[in-house]
Amino acid sequence: MIGAGIGGLTAAAGLARAGYEVEVYERASGLRPAGTALSLMSNALTALDTIGIKPDFEGRAVVFDSLRFLTRTGRPIRTMHFGEIAAEVGQPNLAIHRADLQQALLEQADGCKVEVGATATGFTRVGDEVRVDFQDGRQVYGDVVIGADGFNSAIRRGLVGAEQPNDAGYICWRATPQFRHPKVTDGYAAHYWGRGQRFGLVDIGGGYVYWWATKNMPAAQARVWQGGKEAIARLFAGWAPEVRQTIEATPAETIHSVPEEDRPFLERWGEGPVTLLGDAAHPMVSSLGQGAAIAIEDGVVLAQCLASTDDVAGGLRAYEDHRRERARAIVEASRGLSRIEQLQHPLWTLGRRLYFQFAPERTFREQNQAALTFQGVPA
Repeated sequence: MIGAGIGGLTAAAGLARAGYEVEVYERASGLRPAGTALSLMSNALTALDTIGIKPDFEGRAVVFDSLRFLTRTGRPIRTMHFGEIAAEVGQPNLAIHRADLQQALLEQADGCKVEVGATATGFTRVGDEVRVDFQDGRQVYGDVVIGADGFNSAIRRGLVGAEQPNDAGYICWRATPQFRHPKVTDGYAAHYWGRGQRFGLVDIGGGYVYWWATKNMPAAQARVWQGGKEAIARLFAGWAPEVRQTIEATPAETIHSVPEEDRPFLERWGEGPVTLLGDAAHPMVSSLGQGAAIAIEDGVVLAQCLASTDDVAGGLRAYEDHRRERARAIVEASRGLSRIEQLQHPLWTLGRRLYFQFAPERTFREQNQAALTFQGVPA
């Protein structure tokens, strides 16, 4: 397993339960608190439950039952009620720090060998085995290689060659500061929409919140942006008080800045005993909040497919065939919603607000139900 992220650890835990000897190689120098936070939607928890993986989220995550959409000044547009769908599928929707989720999954992969500081650079088929080469000169052989090494995956590059990412046209800032506000109650989750700008604010428990902010910007500019906290605060001057105060409460050095990107969708995820999962296979923009959940679904289905056959290559192709259309649908939906959320022209943003205010509830419920329901593996 190349990569000890969310999808990689899920697959490692599932494969270990199926009797595989799993080795995980992670390029980071240590599995320590890093990154920001994310939403862990009910489809991910359903998927984990199907193979008996029950991470301990006690004290690590907060349940949210609804998502508020608001104007930049905090006026209501619409509320999406996820709690009803969560009750139907039997799993909640959670907000959790990425490091806490990684630790919870690492506990489930107990017994798997995990090496850090191991940066994969490529792979080569050697007879019935695969050799993975590492930056420090090491070479490791395995019967199966799973590329779970994220957006800049070396395993993907070895399969399809060099690629240019798809630029979504905006920058994204993220942070998880300590912050309390009367409006930010337990389980609070809200998106504030402006013109070419957004702000997300989510309670993640323990007196902490997760916030992210966007601004339309060419990718070349976003990649070298160094404006700092003061520039972000100026961009969101005049927004709702809790938005401005969240930015103010955030230590400048804890704000992460990235250009929002995805990649061309692959029709082929692997060959022979090699495959991809998660962001290595199908990176997506963050608008639907499903990146972590779809990576977990990948890991679960991969483990199920390999556990049900002695034909490793056949099991990997079955996994890819089961996952391709589900992943494609979420990638495309995320990309489409991203374009709508980043609209900038006044007439288009007015149309967006009116649509979200007055569209029938069943329209959104059907879309949310499809996303929040784990489809499993067909017989």
